[in-house]
Amino acid sequence: MIALHFAASAFVPAPGIWGDLAFFIGIASLAAAGVLFMWASVPYRAQISSQWMLSALLGTYTLYLGLLVINPVASWALTPAAVLIGTLPIAVALSSLFRFKHPLRWAIVILNTCLSVFLVMFQHRPANGTDLALNAVFFTIYLGCGIHFWYAYRRATAGALITIAGFFAWAAVFAVGPIIFAFFPDIHLENEVWNLPKYIVAVGMILLLLEDQLEHSKYQALHDDLTGLPNRRLFQDRLASAIERARRTGAQAALLLVDLDHFKQVNDTVGHHAGDELLRHVGNLFTGRVRRSDTVARTGGDEFSLILEEPMSRADAVRVGQTLMQLLDVPFEFEGHSVRVGASVGIAVFPDDASDAESLCIAADLRMYAGKNAAMNAAENQPRKIVASEPSPFGQQQGVRKVQPGLQTAE
Repeated sequence: MIALHFAASAFVPAPGIWGDLAFFIGIASLAAAGVLFMWASVPYRAQISSQWMLSALLGTYTLYLGLLVINPVASWALTPAAVLIGTLPIAVALSSLFRFKHPLRWAIVILNTCLSVFLVMFQHRPANGTDLALNAVFFTIYLGCGIHFWYAYRRATAGALITIAGFFAWAAVFAVGPIIFAFFPDIHLENEVWNLPKYIVAVGMILLLLEDQLEHSKYQALHDDLTGLPNRRLFQDRLASAIERARRTGAQAALLLVDLDHFKQVNDTVGHHAGDELLRHVGNLFTGRVRRSDTVARTGGDEFSLILEEPMSRADAVRVGQTLMQLLDVPFEFEGHSVRVGASVGIAVFPDDASDAESLCIAADLRMYAGKNAAMNAAENQPRKIVASEPSPFGQQQGVRKVQPGLQTAE
């Protein structure tokens, strides 16, 4: 729409009806650009009332701008059109009042009501009524764009701040211009000066795209693609931070390493797509069990790591490990197959078992494999039970494991 506005502006000097038509297309497309931007900015644009609001704004603005172009031939219709600019948004908002409420909806209603009142009061002024009305319409539209963009991007980044400032400057152009023309007629500014806020908005949006891309790249570098959980790099950073916080406060922090048993059997029997779904399922189970202050990470193919922070004791860590294994008791259903997996869990506690992140990981890893080896030596037909590993050189805490119950297929 902005491109159409610039293209139409090039033909405004054409004589007669063609110049008027180009002028109307230019201002109508500029108004439509702002209205469509506001509609695209709201999180509820799929609501039927939002689509009605879009139609009301586009229709009333286009009608009013068309009447301004052919004024004074249709000056009698300006007042009804100005009233519609305020009343139609109110009608749409009230029609969905009990089903839907949002602050941006009422921002639109308030802005258009104020615009409607202003137009009725000033549009028929003999000297500059048409110019005041035209500038008021665009001031309202692009002030609304600034409000919508500020609501959508409430973050202190260069892209957001520049874009928000650009929109408010864009709106201010339609207020400052008439003031300069009325009170400082000797001041002459080139057209490109008035168009500068448009370019500021464009630059700000480009910066926002770059910021979002950088943030997305950073997220991908620190999170597992399959489960969305923190990967090993982010896990190591959080473990070091957790240990440092525990050291400062004199508290404890626990590390749990969870290794799924016979995960390869799931891939070979049901397929890799089932294995992927199983990993996502396990990640969601573990994340739902721990607190928001704790960390669940996928640190290997079928290995998950959990960091449990203050308040945390050794007994609490053991209970969490047992709960995680109980969660895996419930079969995972996938395309007619019932997949039931077990796990080996190794637990290490700071500062009792180790004083740094690397040693804590080694302690938990040794206990996890001690429990896995102990279970592998157990008879296959024995009831499932928790098996304790041999004490490790890093402390007396036991590794816990539940014997793998196997894979069941229900055709």
